[in-house]
Amino acid sequence: MKEAAAFSPAHITGLVEICDYNAEPLFNGSRGAGVSIEKGVTTNVRVESSSKLSFKISINNKETKSAEVSEHVIQVFLSKIENKYRIIVNHDVEVPIGSGFGSSGAAALSLYLALNKIFDLNLSMIQTAQIAHIADVECRTGLGTVIAETYGGLEVRVKPGAPGIGDLKQIPINGNCSVACLNFAPISKRSVLTDNKLRERINMFGGKLIDELIKDSTSNNFMRLSRQFAEHIGLISVRMRKILNEADREGITCSMAMFGETLFALVEYDSLERLLKIFHKDTLYKHSIIVSGIDFKGIRLL
Repeated sequence: MKEAAAFSPAHITGLVEICDYNAEPLFNGSRGAGVSIEKGVTTNVRVESSSKLSFKISINNKETKSAEVSEHVIQVFLSKIENKYRIIVNHDVEVPIGSGFGSSGAAALSLYLALNKIFDLNLSMIQTAQIAHIADVECRTGLGTVIAETYGGLEVRVKPGAPGIGDLKQIPINGNCSVACLNFAPISKRSVLTDNKLRERINMFGGKLIDELIKDSTSNNFMRLSRQFAEHIGLISVRMRKILNEADREGITCSMAMFGETLFALVEYDSLERLLKIFHKDTLYKHSIIVSGIDFKGIRLL
């Protein structure tokens, strides 16, 4: 039996332009901007010799049949090997799934990084990340998350595509800054990517704001433009609006994570305490408050 473990940060996208018109998934993706956080997905993989090819996937130690992106990654991997194995995967996910934290991309990245190690495939980080990108794009669970999580930090994605093809620019940010989030519920990214009217609103406004952020790449501008974007596309719920209004009165810019019913903000310590007081006012959602540092390392073996 062989074992390996890998980690990928979660990622929050603040603004985005969908760029998925190429027939080759490596060149599909998005322009956009977001931040990788220290909470993410740790994937542990065990491999045993077997009389037949098989795999089992668990999320937080509970077996699941709905880990579509991870299944896609494993199927790609199995097509590359000749011997028969049983592959046992557990994703330890520290963020709400389907809520704008890029958990599918993080799972795919950490899974293939661990498989690459176990089987001595000698793939580079870029090659490994490209496989994860294809899985995320083909399952319609993400477009630009993988390239962002690969490198970490606060970034603006200036050119769509997988790592090695797409391009991003790091935005300088104080290492003492935290990311504070309040999660209410998931939103289906597949439903967003297949809603033509919503896609039109996203792309009509997103591209202009991304160009503006590229010209003036600061963390404050990232939050300001993210909020403009969220207001424009019209997905802010009533309960999110209530919190946004209270944060505005405190002079704290919050926005919506794309795509989940989740609010987020980049904050210094003094603002963090004030924002958490607002988040904690609604006791129903206390369990969904997430505070994390920014991850500047990207994907890595453990």
